[in-house]
Amino acid sequence: MAFLINPFISAALPILLLSFPVWAKVDVTMEYSVEVHVGERVEIPCVYSITEEPSTVMVQWFVKGGASSQRERIFYGDDTMQIVDEGTDFTERITVSPADERGEIVLTIQDVQLADEREFICQVNGMSAGNGEGKTLLKVFDPPEAPVIEGVYSGISVSSPYPTKIASCEARNGYPRPNITWYRDHEPLIPLSGKINVVTLVTRESSGLYTIQSELHYKVAKQDKDALFYCEVSYAVPAAVGTADSKGINITVHYPTEVVELWKESPEGLVKEGDTVEIRCRGDGNPPPPFTFTRAQQPEVELDSYPDLLLLEDVTRADSGVYQCRSLDLDTYAEAVGEMQLTVHYLDPAVVVPRDTEILLKGESLTATCNAQCSVETATVWFKDGELVGKGHELFLQDISFAATGEYICKVTAPSLGGLQTSGSLNIIVQGTPEMKGSGRREEMDENVEKWVNLSCEAQGYPKPTITWSITGSQTWRETSLKVTESSAHSLVTIQVTSDTTASCNATNVLGTQTRSFSIKAIPVATSTTANTAVTVRVTPPRKVQKEGSGVIIVVIIVCILLLAILGSVLYFLYKKGKIPCGRSGKQEITKEKTSKDDIVVEMKSDKTEGAVLLKGVNGDKKAHNDQ
Repeated sequence: MAFLINPFISAALPILLLSFPVWAKVDVTMEYSVEVHVGERVEIPCVYSITEEPSTVMVQWFVKGGASSQRERIFYGDDTMQIVDEGTDFTERITVSPADERGEIVLTIQDVQLADEREFICQVNGMSAGNGEGKTLLKVFDPPEAPVIEGVYSGISVSSPYPTKIASCEARNGYPRPNITWYRDHEPLIPLSGKINVVTLVTRESSGLYTIQSELHYKVAKQDKDALFYCEVSYAVPAAVGTADSKGINITVHYPTEVVELWKESPEGLVKEGDTVEIRCRGDGNPPPPFTFTRAQQPEVELDSYPDLLLLEDVTRADSGVYQCRSLDLDTYAEAVGEMQLTVHYLDPAVVVPRDTEILLKGESLTATCNAQCSVETATVWFKDGELVGKGHELFLQDISFAATGEYICKVTAPSLGGLQTSGSLNIIVQGTPEMKGSGRREEMDENVEKWVNLSCEAQGYPKPTITWSITGSQTWRETSLKVTESSAHSLVTIQVTSDTTASCNATNVLGTQTRSFSIKAIPVATSTTANTAVTVRVTPPRKVQKEGSGVIIVVIIVCILLLAILGSVLYFLYKKGKIPCGRSGKQEITKEKTSKDDIVVEMKSDKTEGAVLLKGVNGDKKAHNDQ
């Protein structure tokens, strides 16, 4: 039956509608909500339309919400008046614009407050056209302050069976209510039973703003010791969501020591005897556990140490060995051990073979060795009188002479041990017949009579030689200097030449004697005078030297002939000038004083003759004045 009625109604409804008159209608359109920050200005639009032109239009604005659920008018007006109701929260803060050609009216609110978050109703009265209204929810936002995080100051043990509070975060004075999210190294922490718990406390302040506090309870692990924890507050803003992060914090995680590390802190490089050694111990646990130091050879004997430092002063090779550092965790009583090998290097005193003093015969050979026990490779050098004479552990001396006599010092160094060295010495004495400079030949010399001559004699030998002198031809001599050492002697004598002299120097020890000879040829001086002129010629024969060529002898003879020619010319010149009387009238007196002024002395040396030749000036036979 119903099936048949419905088609009938559907067909008859258009006819009924056409038979009734059409009524006027008012439509009001508003946004569902408008968002604004506290303190800002907001505009709430209201658009109306009327199906027929009314004689007048009245607009009223109401608010609903807050402390009362009743509507409260805050404005009314028409084309002739605009009135803001007195005594409301909006009396001094609102304005309403007149309707424009599109029928839009705008309510403007200055300095929006948190309490302004209400429902705003726009009611339009079109008189005969009836009423229409719309409503908009005003949403007010106030971002909270930056979040503040605070970590737990005490350490958190990984051995705790339950999550432990590690930090708290607070965001104050926000609206609407903000939210807090926790992060570990930029990864959000989602609550997980037995692992992560978040406790949140929300407080509504008297101002209407919200303060939110959050605590993070977390079951820490060793890996969290370097993790960065922070909180993020999120809050609503107009048409978006705002966020702010707190600063990051690290937490103190307590975990047992699993690995102990032991190392030598000083000195750098290899350790040698006499050094002070610092051995440091470190474990990977937190807090650092107490350490004890032992040696592997005596693990039950604890060594005196500081909390993490073992100090060994003036070490010797006996301090070499394996050192251990032990830690004990006070929570789990687990023990961890670290160890290291300490090697103390050494260089023993040098041993020289042969030892001390070695006496050798001249011409013999010797191989000396110098060795020192050392824990590393060494280098050896030999010195004599400050000069390098050899390298290596062996020193080989062949065909030894007296020059080899002396002290030999070997120095053994360990280059890798930074200047560590030792030394030894060997004293070599060479025995033999004395050696004398100039022995085996006669040294000849020519010296003037009455002159003092120095003769020197020096000899080497061991046992030390004794020097004696044998002098013939001169009674006047003396030894002016004598210097004697363990292997040498040096004597100096002074001799006055009175005639031909022979001197012998003898250097003698128990092994033999060597002699050095000197021959001194005395040079005499001869003088002759005449009645007129005295001429003294001193002829000095040359000293005996090595045989020279015949050319030198010829030159000497020519020089002598030229000197004789010059002497004859001088005498003839004096005769012509009358300086020399020649028996003429008038007696010429030749005085001794006059003669002495005209003496001419010529000294000639001859390679062939050893005597003196006296040349006289001949003035002819002297006649008396009466005989002429």
